[in-house]
Amino acid sequence: MADRILVHRIAVYAYHGLLEEEARLGQRFYISLDAGLELGAAGRSDAVDQTVSYADLTEIAVGIATGRRFALIEALAEAIAEACLGRFPRLQSITVRVDKPSAPVPAVIDGVSIEITRARAVP
Repeated sequence: MADRILVHRIAVYAYHGLLEEEARLGQRFYISLDAGLELGAAGRSDAVDQTVSYADLTEIAVGIATGRRFALIEALAEAIAEACLGRFPRLQSITVRVDKPSAPVPAVIDGVSIEITRARAVP
């Protein structure tokens, strides 16, 4: 699928992580979405009902990231991907990236990230 909707680095403050301090103090996370779908009809018609709203994709990501607590950012990404594919039948695939800039590791790092891609099962 060549057509994509990209949403870059949605900033959220949330309480994900394995450590008690992460649950108590929280930290900033960044979520990026890369949604694969056919956009030709939307481009030709200029009709929003022929696409998926990036505002709706963002709302799902923020709602899950701030409404639930996950020990692993992998689980956060999985929940977002599942919700987006479940809500928008037009989506053929979605890649979710979660950046954790303040990951508690014993080294000087810029942050850690995970990225997953999920696609509809082909019948």
